Amino acid sequence: MEYEFRRNSLTGTYLASFSMDHEVLGQWFSEELGPELAKIQQVLDIIKEIQAGKRDSWRLIGGDLTLDLDEEQARIYANALGFEQEYELEESMSLYDAESEAYCGLEDLEEALLSWYEFVQKGR
Repeated sequence: MEYEFRRNSLTGTYLASFSMDHEVLGQWFSEELGPELAKIQQVLDIIKEIQAGKRDSWRLIGGDLTLDLDEEQARIYANALGFEQEYELEESMSLYDAESEAYCGLEDLEEALLSWYEFVQKGR
């Protein structure tokens, strides 16, 4: 999983971009976490608790995206994916949701969060 962090020097906004199949992680980092060090630290602390066996799983529901953590992986997905479709699609049709959902290993997420934390801290 590759990623890149940028900061707009004019607006002060932070932007995370992740590799294909993990694009939604960039949106989650940029929009749901943003530069809030306390929120980033909270997720890092929860990951440590899960790794230590003190907790089985955890969920953080954001404005547009939700983070689910368990002992093995992290799942980030658009809140809209949790809703049932009101209509059925034809057999040959399907909804494209690859940019609305991503999975990664818990350690991979932890590494990316630590990098994001450092990046945000240096930008202050």
